[in-house]
Amino acid sequence: MTLSTHAPTLAREADGWARSRRLIRFWLYGVAALILALVVVGGATRLTESGLSITEWKPIHGIVPPLSQAQWQEEFDLYRQIPQYQLLNKGMSLSDFQTIYWWEWAHRFLARSVGFAFALPLAFFWLTGRIEPWLKPRLVGLLALGGVQGGIGWWMVASGLVERTEVSQYRLAVHLTMACIIFASTLWIAKGLSPQRIEAPPTGHSPKVGALLVALALLQIYLGGLVAGLNAGLSFNTWPLMDGQIVPANLLAMSPAWRNFFENVMTVQFTHRCGAYLLFTVALLHAIAARRLAPGSRHAKMATHLAGLVTLQAALGITTLLLQVPIGWALLHQAGALLVLAGAVFHARELKGAYPLPAAV
Repeated sequence: MTLSTHAPTLAREADGWARSRRLIRFWLYGVAALILALVVVGGATRLTESGLSITEWKPIHGIVPPLSQAQWQEEFDLYRQIPQYQLLNKGMSLSDFQTIYWWEWAHRFLARSVGFAFALPLAFFWLTGRIEPWLKPRLVGLLALGGVQGGIGWWMVASGLVERTEVSQYRLAVHLTMACIIFASTLWIAKGLSPQRIEAPPTGHSPKVGALLVALALLQIYLGGLVAGLNAGLSFNTWPLMDGQIVPANLLAMSPAWRNFFENVMTVQFTHRCGAYLLFTVALLHAIAARRLAPGSRHAKMATHLAGLVTLQAALGITTLLLQVPIGWALLHQAGALLVLAGAVFHARELKGAYPLPAAV
């Protein structure tokens, strides 16, 4: 059989995979949007100090909230046994408890929704033969990361139920960063399934810089998690000076020195500022280089858009700091962090190119 005889069959196979990729791509973008909402609601849960209101981990049963006065009283009695109530909220009314409970319940409900929104379509696409063999382990890996993230979430909550009045900043930063890793990985795969115009990167090093920008965005999110965990944004509410200096004193007041980068409010906020300066500088220089070396190219445009996103996010961060972290601005800043990460992922994936279709290999 000649190549010309095979051509129509190969074309039909390629068209079929292209249609399947389009469906899978839209599904993954929908999952990513849910993760974005989940992270923002998680931020609101943290800012309203609601995260310890549900003191038990019930992955299945917990999807149903209290439905009677007796059930509400049972949940409230459990909350009254932990240090946060006894030391900070003693005398809280049942009505006030219900307010913080709904924030935490909404966060957990969204987390479960992400799991269902991923697992059920995955099973459908798999059983109907729409997933290419190389893609299956990647999608199963994302599902496994989601399960691990659920465990990390409870590990984080458990840190605030015995001796502390709030969760550990170490565990909070890990929980936030893992959510963003799942978000970035989902977008990376979805973008790779998009048909892309073949266009050479500005230089051979451009894909490495694109990957570096993704890593820096994730690092900055981790540092932001430490800031949130320590409420460090409520201190040193000036910019560009911090405590009246460019580089404040007492950055290494704790011993051993490494503890300052995780437990010293001043050092944690200063490190977060420095991370922002680094990300801004790299994004700006990368955009300038791309525009000079490949003017008018899609890569140059995406690099410019990313630099703009980073600049907007920096402005949101400064505004949030100067206003002493009002919840609205803080949530905009948190959502902005994920948009920066998304922009970095799209740009890095574009520099690498799309996954080749099976029939084209």
